[in-house]
Amino acid sequence: MIVLGSGSPQRRAILNQVGIPFTVRVSDVEEETHGDPATVAEENARRKALAVAAEVPHGLVLGADTDVGLDGEVLGKPADAAQAREFIARLAGRTHEVVGGIAVVRDGELIHTSVQTTQVHFRSVDASFIDWYVGTGEWQGRAGGYAIQGAGAALIAGIEGDYLNVVGLPLARLLDVLPELLPT
Repeated sequence: MIVLGSGSPQRRAILNQVGIPFTVRVSDVEEETHGDPATVAEENARRKALAVAAEVPHGLVLGADTDVGLDGEVLGKPADAAQAREFIARLAGRTHEVVGGIAVVRDGELIHTSVQTTQVHFRSVDASFIDWYVGTGEWQGRAGGYAIQGAGAALIAGIEGDYLNVVGLPLARLLDVLPELLPT
């Protein structure tokens, strides 16, 4: 069993989807929000995993972070609807990257960190479409202000790479590192 150092319902759903047993222990570490998106995602995942491992010194701990990068800038979780509109307007008609960072701690020792990047192509949308999406409230608590697995799918023209990474956890990368997580 692994301890998931995240309160993300998306990460829980992904682990449940493939039958990986886990418990949840949310860390309250301060997350980086500025810098290279890949560096930020990996560092935040590392911080989360180590913080939870300090409380759970035995076994496996998984820290994860998902960032949206545009023009080298991290678009984090919008503070309010106005910022969500701004983020969606900036992403509209463009390609951005979603960077998923993972960190694994075994028995208190950091054994792995990595990042997975997925290219996401947004459709060109007008202000009324952006208002509709922001009105759904789905942007709340979401990196970049959207959720590909929900109504945000209407914003997407296509992706290149790992879909689950965009949802919130690069599962394939995690299983490359810890294949024993899959139940037998």
